[in-house]
Amino acid sequence: MPSQSRFVKSIIATSKAQEVRMPWTRGATRKAMIARRRAKAAETAKTAATQTAKAA
Repeated sequence: MPSQSRFVKSIIATSKAQEVRMPWTRGATRKAMIARRRAKAAETAKTAATQTAKAA
């Protein structure tokens, strides 16, 4: 079973070396993404309203 033990040790070492960014640590990045998405949605709605007004 030494190979399994070595495998488990390598997995543990890799997991300790990785730094996972949890959702609550990405506050500023996430807020910026949401703001861009809302701005795009507002622009799309504005364009749709303009096109509807031209068609009428």
